[in-house]
Amino acid sequence: MGLGNIAIMVAHAAVLSAEKSRLTDFAVFTRWLESGQAKVILKVQSLEELVELRQTAEDLSLSVVSIHGIDPMQAIKSTWTCICIGPAKSILVDRVTSHLKLL
Repeated sequence: MGLGNIAIMVAHAAVLSAEKSRLTDFAVFTRWLESGQAKVILKVQSLEELVELRQTAEDLSLSVVSIHGIDPMQAIKSTWTCICIGPAKSILVDRVTSHLKLL
């Protein structure tokens, strides 16, 4: 996936996640908004790892948004290309993502 497509997927995820947070937990959203709206972009090695991360985040009751896109290796099939965890306290997000490398 090219950098432009990655940027689009990440932007969609960030906007949808922020809106979800605003509607479901306004206090968390407000703290995130007022503290600089932190975003960290990390990479995974496979779709399976992405699925595992989503499940781990959900098990910790963290808000997760999934973005679907076209997998360039499969031409037409839509698959998860990106997830966004949070907004949430960084200590909780780190429990899910601390082993990942920056993109």
